[in-house]
Amino acid sequence: MINLRKYGKPPFKVAVIHGGPGAPGSVAPIARELSRDFGVLEPLQTATSLKGQILELKRVLNKNGEIPITLIGHSWGAWLSYILTARYPSIVKKLILIGSGPFEQKYVKKLIENRLNRLNQKERKEYNSIIKLLNNPKVKDKNRALERLGALTTKTDTYNPIPDESKKSVLIDIQGDIFHRVWKEADELRRTGKLLRLGKDIKCSVIAVHGDYDPHPAEGVKKPLSTILKDFRFILLKNCGHYPWFEQKAKNKFYKLLRKELS
Repeated sequence: MINLRKYGKPPFKVAVIHGGPGAPGSVAPIARELSRDFGVLEPLQTATSLKGQILELKRVLNKNGEIPITLIGHSWGAWLSYILTARYPSIVKKLILIGSGPFEQKYVKKLIENRLNRLNQKERKEYNSIIKLLNNPKVKDKNRALERLGALTTKTDTYNPIPDESKKSVLIDIQGDIFHRVWKEADELRRTGKLLRLGKDIKCSVIAVHGDYDPHPAEGVKKPLSTILKDFRFILLKNCGHYPWFEQKAKNKFYKLLRKELS
């Protein structure tokens, strides 16, 4: 699989990092929109370990981007961008985290509760079954399960989505195996507190953008990062879920905000 798509004209000063792990192409709409004004890279993670994804992203950015570069990471991509920025601070000019997962374990329970409360009884049962399957190392093919989980979380994670807007994403492959392997390592980083502590090594400005309807608790991003980062701002978007660029009431404000940060 290719591990990079380019939008607009060089120099490529911005890179948009997808979620998942294992959902390459999910942030293509952001890359397309921003390419009207900037050269944008969309790295596609193919490595099957956390260390591998960090090194892969580092190589892609160094080879194709104008360093230091601005990173815009969504969901899992926010974490990956955060980790890379901490380990290689000279590469990143500014870090923008969109819909990030919580940085401390104590907020995970609230995330699960938020999602389950937005599903009916049948869907809740299916959601729990899929999570168990994805965490089961004996199950080899996890692609269909991850795809179905995506369908359920689209329901739980969006406030007032623009009809058919999500179809504009260009998912290349749903990668259940990558999800299982990489997420297991990343979750352990959070559980042990190492994920948050990495922030002590981040030198650049960090902005977290979060929807007020995002099931990932906003306080799980704002509070921990406020204590660890030297230059940090948190922006809460009203009437907005996990994917601001799909939201009828937040899309325009979201892109206006991004352009302001990039200009």
